[in-house]
Amino acid sequence: MKNIKVFGSGCKRCIATAATIEAEASRLGVPISVDKVADYAAIAGYGAMSTPGIVIDGRLVHAGGMPRAEDVARWLIA
Repeated sequence: MKNIKVFGSGCKRCIATAATIEAEASRLGVPISVDKVADYAAIAGYGAMSTPGIVIDGRLVHAGGMPRAEDVARWLIA
């Protein structure tokens, strides 16, 4: 199971990012656990200076802007 954190304040882009992750994981058959993190101290602790941000299994893979579905798929199968 992949442990995923989605960083953001709950804005539309952050919600859409979480939805993209869930859709790609479902499409690929990858089991995931998604936590939404809004605490900016925790976000900064991962080195993310903009949101939405994505951490997969403890590693920051994306910060700022909407990720493309194909990038999400690549991160999930890595």
